[in-house]
Amino acid sequence: MNTVCPSCLATNRLPEEKANDGAKCGRCGEALLDGKVTHATTQTLDKLLQDDLPVVVDFWAPWCGPCVGFAPVYETVANERRGKVRFLKVNTEAEPQLAARFKIRSIPTIMVFKQGQMVDSLHGAMPKGPFEEWLDEGLSIQNAS
Repeated sequence: MNTVCPSCLATNRLPEEKANDGAKCGRCGEALLDGKVTHATTQTLDKLLQDDLPVVVDFWAPWCGPCVGFAPVYETVANERRGKVRFLKVNTEAEPQLAARFKIRSIPTIMVFKQGQMVDSLHGAMPKGPFEEWLDEGLSIQNAS
């Protein structure tokens, strides 16, 4: 599979069986799939969406109470699914062009992408269990396409 380094944006070829073995970027040496949430910007989002892994994007803002409350759930799920799904965050206040491009009208809005195409979205924060159920459903939609 091809995976994009969240640090330098280099595309790395990685055998799928090595996804959880602490793979490092061939260009910069940073961890490729460490389970950490990556903050995406106008300059980085399109490249990060090219990953062969499914990509989940949380569109949020620092002044949004539900966004801030949902962040620990999002980070926990990202860590638990490392090597299987890439998790990104887009600060809609700092990146208004991305908010407009993806027609973000309420936050948090979470979107699931496969090969750059949005396949499912969710509006609003939720507890971990329901979020994981929604995510599993969104990922199975992706796998069926």
